[in-house]
Amino acid sequence: MPVRIRLQRHGKKGKPFYWVVAADSRAKRDGKFLEKLGTYNPNTNPATINLDVDSSVKWLSNGAQPSDTAKRILSYKGVLLKHHLQGGVRKGALTEEQAEEKFNAWVAEKEKSVAGKVEGLDKAKADEAAKKLEAEKAINEKRAAEAAAAAAPVAEEAPADSEDAAAASEEE
Repeated sequence: MPVRIRLQRHGKKGKPFYWVVAADSRAKRDGKFLEKLGTYNPNTNPATINLDVDSSVKWLSNGAQPSDTAKRILSYKGVLLKHHLQGGVRKGALTEEQAEEKFNAWVAEKEKSVAGKVEGLDKAKADEAAKKLEAEKAINEKRAAEAAAAAAPVAEEAPADSEDAAAASEEE
């Protein structure tokens, strides 16, 4: 039974949400699976990926072949690196502690870069909101000035006409 690590589509139309699963390669895309390894949500920026690294490494060690997209996701989360490091441990090139230390250092660096991207996106969003607010304030001030200018002459003309009419009626 050839096993594939692949994506299983969920979610509604236009809003995909995927499960990362280990499934028989002959099963349908959204059919039976052997184990759910995690989730992938491409609707967020950056994409949200929750993955059980140890189970994924176990399936890779047992010969499961990832699909192209699943391979990119596994690589992004460090599963392929951990699988590679475990191969080094089996061959005797590394100890288990050294492999775990290298993996944890890589994960810390990756989390740092993702956090930097999130901060950059948040800053860009805040800057855009500030620009929109400034533009809206300028438009509101312009409208208020136009309204004041339009209302002021009308208010001055009306009393002047009524005073002239009152003065003319007094003279008669």
